[in-house]
Amino acid sequence: MALRFPRFSQGLAQDPTTRRIWFGIATAHDFESHDDITEERLYQNIFASHFGQLAIIFLWTSGNLFHVAWQGNFETWVQDPLHVRPIAHAIWDPHFGQPAVEAFTRGGALGPVNIAYSGVYQWWYTIGLRTNEDLYTGALFLLFLSALSLIGGWLHLQPKWKPRVSWFKNAESRLNHHLSGLFGVSSLAWTGHLVHVAIPASRGEYVRWNNLLNVLPHPQGLGPLFTGQWSLYAQNPDSSSHLFGTSQGSGTAILTLLGGFHPQTQSLWLTDMAHHHLAIAILFLIAGHMYRTNFGIGHSIKDLLEAHIPPGGRLGRGHKGLYDTINNSIHFQLGLALASLGVITSLVAQHMYSLPAYAFIAQDFTTQAALYTHHQYIAGFIMTGAFAHGAIFFIRDYNPEQNEDNVLARMLDHKEAIISHLSWASLFLGFHTLGLYVHNDVMLAFGTPEKQILIEPIFAQWIQSAHGKTSYGFDVLLSSTNGPAFNAGRSIWLPGWLNAINENSNSLFLTIGPGDFLVHHAIALGLHTTTLILVKGALDARGSKLMPDKKDFGYSFPCDGPGRGGTCDISAWDAFYLAVFWMLNTIGWVTFYWHWKHITLWQGNVSQFNESSTYLMGWLRDYLWLNSSQLINGYNPFGMNSLSVWAWMFLFGHLVWATGFMFLISWRGYWQELIETLAWAHERTPLANLIRWKDKPVALSIVQARLVGLAHFSVGYIFTYAAFLIASTSGKFG
Repeated sequence: MALRFPRFSQGLAQDPTTRRIWFGIATAHDFESHDDITEERLYQNIFASHFGQLAIIFLWTSGNLFHVAWQGNFETWVQDPLHVRPIAHAIWDPHFGQPAVEAFTRGGALGPVNIAYSGVYQWWYTIGLRTNEDLYTGALFLLFLSALSLIGGWLHLQPKWKPRVSWFKNAESRLNHHLSGLFGVSSLAWTGHLVHVAIPASRGEYVRWNNLLNVLPHPQGLGPLFTGQWSLYAQNPDSSSHLFGTSQGSGTAILTLLGGFHPQTQSLWLTDMAHHHLAIAILFLIAGHMYRTNFGIGHSIKDLLEAHIPPGGRLGRGHKGLYDTINNSIHFQLGLALASLGVITSLVAQHMYSLPAYAFIAQDFTTQAALYTHHQYIAGFIMTGAFAHGAIFFIRDYNPEQNEDNVLARMLDHKEAIISHLSWASLFLGFHTLGLYVHNDVMLAFGTPEKQILIEPIFAQWIQSAHGKTSYGFDVLLSSTNGPAFNAGRSIWLPGWLNAINENSNSLFLTIGPGDFLVHHAIALGLHTTTLILVKGALDARGSKLMPDKKDFGYSFPCDGPGRGGTCDISAWDAFYLAVFWMLNTIGWVTFYWHWKHITLWQGNVSQFNESSTYLMGWLRDYLWLNSSQLINGYNPFGMNSLSVWAWMFLFGHLVWATGFMFLISWRGYWQELIETLAWAHERTPLANLIRWKDKPVALSIVQARLVGLAHFSVGYIFTYAAFLIASTSGKFG
């Protein structure tokens, strides 16, 4: 008999129904569950797939560079970054009529194009790229790396090149290489690029391979480095009248600590960033030599963890047993990696707009909005994934004997207290926040807006003041002109920072009031509820009072029949599934807040946000409804305009989102019956009955239907908001 899909599971391959296809797709990447899997093959498969992942990333970035070089307007944009609209790529569409062709021919292009809202133009410009040839060179280099990665993935599956399990479990060696190699050396290399290529380019000097060795990045060369006069590298920085990309007003410094923003580009000083990356490089190069490998010197992580016995025995045996637990569980390691990456991605979202690193990106409002939203959504998915794999760890990898009375076991021992506290915090936040919003709504509806309950966020304002914001009049720490911190920093970074934080032309420490206080607590409600569901899912993954033997049922099971008083919806997977809805909900509030606050800031009517954000009707009317008018206007009696594609995407996003409910609010029997009726009709219809199928069609399982529903809900939700965000921002600011 010919091998049927899935080859990795003979049990599934023999399933006579369409379940074979869906379960095959669902478990394709669950290597642990495959037939004939060994620990060694498991690690090798995952290792090889990393190379494939890298190949895809390099190919994708190469494609970005290639299409901009081929179809974009990079060289024109470089001449006038503030007024030329950057082109992502051309649109080839045989269905376009003349009105569409005219609507989408922009940015000086000859035919219909897409405008780039990704910030790549600003990024490439900042790091010293200036011509289309530069972009083509980069695209070819990344294509080469992509091919190299694919070869690497194939190579490491060959018998002679397969790493052993012991190699994968050598934590110290891996830490050393990742810290000093991945972070240290790459940061050092990036510092080199900034100093040798990007900073000269920002001063009007074009450095490439042909003149790299002839152009000194600093007039004194390496002299100050070897004589210990490092401060010379910081002397004579670019002046505040420096025109980026030209020598006008430029200096000679390469490593500075100016603080604040370049007045023209509104982005961080390139010389500050070079300094930052050099510091990071040194830090990580040192960190990458701290762990014990071949020479018997340095730290052993196991010894470090075993030594961590909490004082007075209040936390039991502390970290005993953790080393082997983590080192032998891929899911634990993945959970930690996802949690870290999720937090970092959210931090990227926050810092890209408040401390912009790329020249002129702060003045490209649509790009700012798109990048913030993009990174926050990605962070949400990554963070929920961290808890999903935490739950799988508890089901598949956790060994109670190995972890007796350590911090992990104690988390499980007092999980009721953790879950109930989170529940209490969520209820408190939800009812109080909603209560304030609804009270304010009623007061406005009755025409007595002065009776609203408006709470000033004094603690947050105090924190902003401590960082140097003077408008609140707190006179504390950096906002106090006679404090020691203020005086100590006066000669270095502080003047630039204080100038930036008190200037109203950027997004650094925005002024906050009662509207911010309320939406902050609404977001806190969302964060706590999402966390509650995820934490409960992981801590109850092995069992609960209702179902003590839950781990025997695996990560996702629909129900265990009616015998225990109803055990549906309590698998760890169900918790993940529910948490994703809350995660999307929360990030919706976060992005609404960010976007509305910034739209009013950019338009110069901050009072609209301040006055309307204190009650729900204000959000619905003055943010959502008011800003969706551009979308609803994408098609009108006067024909098409450049927002039409977003108007279509807005509608299409709603359609995908609504389709999700067809899978979420329905029962399996209905679909099974419908399928059987359709199959019966098909088999009895002339011509149609010439087409036969081998697998008996069956309805999706409960868990599968939920996954399909969740996928449509998520994709539709994000599509809808993306269209709203880009159309409403670009419709106002171009």
